[in-house]
Amino acid sequence: MELLMDCAKAFLCGGLLCLIGQLLIDKTSLTPARILVAYVVSGVVLGGLGLYKYVVEFGGAGATVPLTGFGFLLAKGVQKAVAEKGFLGALTGGVTAAAAGITASIFFGYLIALIFKPRSKS
Repeated sequence: MELLMDCAKAFLCGGLLCLIGQLLIDKTSLTPARILVAYVVSGVVLGGLGLYKYVVEFGGAGATVPLTGFGFLLAKGVQKAVAEKGFLGALTGGVTAAAAGITASIFFGYLIALIFKPRSKS
């Protein structure tokens, strides 16, 4: 029963983030790229303020998988690195914390590009 509840919370949290994104696409003149950047920046800001951790505690993967979770990961990495290395940690901490996700994105993007032969739109 606990697993089912965790899945429901993740679905609710991730679904709410997707709903907000879809409303922004439908009701504003913002481009999808700007909305994606806004999601990452909001994750960084909320993570830096210590507020996004409550969303992660509630939603689990529904909060950490979307782009706001990536921003939260960057903020956590910077906070940890600054505590350990000082000012230099502000420049390196976010990328170090997100290195595995960035590497996976590049690798799988390249792999898919090899398989499906991308071409420009006509």
